[in-house]
Amino acid sequence: MRILVTNDDGINAPGLKVAIAIANKVAGPKGEVWVVAPAFEQSGVGHCISYTRPMMIARLAERTYAAEGSPADCVLAAIHDVMDGAKPDLVISGVNSGNNAAENTLYSGTLGGAMEAALQGVKAIALSQFLGPRTRDLADPFDAAAEFGAGVVGDLLEKGLWDGMGYRLFYNVNFPPIGSGDVKGTRITKQGFRGEGLFTAEATISPTGRRFLWIKGGPQHLRTEDGSDVAANLDDYISITPLRADLTAHDAVETLRARFTS
Repeated sequence: MRILVTNDDGINAPGLKVAIAIANKVAGPKGEVWVVAPAFEQSGVGHCISYTRPMMIARLAERTYAAEGSPADCVLAAIHDVMDGAKPDLVISGVNSGNNAAENTLYSGTLGGAMEAALQGVKAIALSQFLGPRTRDLADPFDAAAEFGAGVVGDLLEKGLWDGMGYRLFYNVNFPPIGSGDVKGTRITKQGFRGEGLFTAEATISPTGRRFLWIKGGPQHLRTEDGSDVAANLDDYISITPLRADLTAHDAVETLRARFTS
């Protein structure tokens, strides 16, 4: 198996090392693990691509590259340049430092990399480690992801739905904000909605008197409805959420058709 690893925290991020270890376990001794990750942190860029400018890419080691672009750029670079047109069997994006559950899913560069892989016809799984008070004093805050990541990826490859046309399914996995010894299991979930966890903008004045805005995140430990990702994570479960790039509100289509044709 040939696995491509990317992320949005950058080529030097500790979570990338965890993802590479997970990929090596899944690929096995006869497999290949390739890494193409952003040269610098790209958190919050979503599914952005560098459509209006070129990007530099550098080989750092065997099958390891850094690109001056987004996670989606890295997937495109890997498939169409680095791997010489030979698609990987799987893309693992992460392990993100912090959760990509609920509304965070929409902003996440980690999810952007997985989404681009799915659009390119490649199986894709995004991995994120929820952080909080119970991970703060751990020797390794990625302990849960490191312990259970390979098992979750293997289960998804074996039991997951992998459609072959159109907007393909890909998966968003969030490990709970606890140590591995406290993880209760895995839950299949839907994307939650925190409401009060939305991003905001906050003004500040620089030492030179200029006014700037910081984008500020909301509280991350607000519980979402039962059956959703954040709820599962806060109940000490790993969440697995199936996603598609299709943004159509399918539940509204027929009602709107009826209203506009009457």
